[in-house]
Amino acid sequence: MTSRPGVSPARADFDRHLRQLQDELLALGSMVEKAVTKAIHALKARDIELSRQVIKEDDLIDTKRFQLEEQCVELIATQQPLARDLRVIISVLHISVELERMGDYAEGIGKISLMMGEEPPLKPLIDIPRMTEKSLSMLRRSLDALVNRDAAAAMAVCKDDDEVDALYNQVYRELIFFMLQDPKTVQRATYLLWVAHDLERLADRATNVAERVIFLVTGKMVEINVSKY
Repeated sequence: MTSRPGVSPARADFDRHLRQLQDELLALGSMVEKAVTKAIHALKARDIELSRQVIKEDDLIDTKRFQLEEQCVELIATQQPLARDLRVIISVLHISVELERMGDYAEGIGKISLMMGEEPPLKPLIDIPRMTEKSLSMLRRSLDALVNRDAAAAMAVCKDDDEVDALYNQVYRELIFFMLQDPKTVQRATYLLWVAHDLERLADRATNVAERVIFLVTGKMVEINVSKY
């Protein structure tokens, strides 16, 4: 394979490794999105076997993250990247950790579903699927911003975290009301609170990914100060 005009073979090889690193990160993101989607579907359908599958497949997400870390360390050790190239590798390192944590939330929801057993949720699941949809949208858009090196798109993802916070607080208030009205509902309400909290944290992690994209593009590490309800 010949290199592009004006680009040394060593540089072309390094660029190929960076593209591969990004592709592997996107694959990890896809694994996480599928895990969360399956976990929520299993919760709604009371599909115990699917919940077990989500829990088991978290090991694959963990393995993928560790493989990415090894690739990043190897590139740093063998290529000694500077400036922008180093920011790419460091960003991949941090984002892979965020994605692995999101996978943990999917696993956690699967475990909650097992704890619920055959018992249906306390109430019809309306806001929790909305939280899922919004959180996963934030994840997809943050990774799209990474691919496109789009700091403005990443900033928009950060600002959307408020919507997930609002949904979480709505779920929280509603479930607390159930508990106060009938103490017998405490355990079932608590299960759903745990699920909602995992989804709220998922959105926070998507925000962290977006912040890393901003760092990659601009070279500046910023923390977006979104309002909390």
